[in-house]
Amino acid sequence: MAMNSALSKPLNLSPELEAVIGAGPLPRTEVVKKLWEYIKKNNLQNPQNKRNILADEKLKAIFGGKSEVTMFEMTKLVSAHLS
Repeated sequence: MAMNSALSKPLNLSPELEAVIGAGPLPRTEVVKKLWEYIKKNNLQNPQNKRNILADEKLKAIFGGKSEVTMFEMTKLVSAHLS
């Protein structure tokens, strides 16, 4: 039960993250959902490997400058932008 409340607790977003998904605070689950909406809307999945995200300029700011990350890396990198 405690795990769920941690996931649904609204967190503050970094300015870089807010530039992509809008203003926080938002729970982690919403952050990930909105990131996926952004990725799909802007066609940023690698066509050869859908698990990889191709970063545009806004996402690079969140992904530490990387131009391509895996879904798992994305989750880890996004955590640094939540407080």
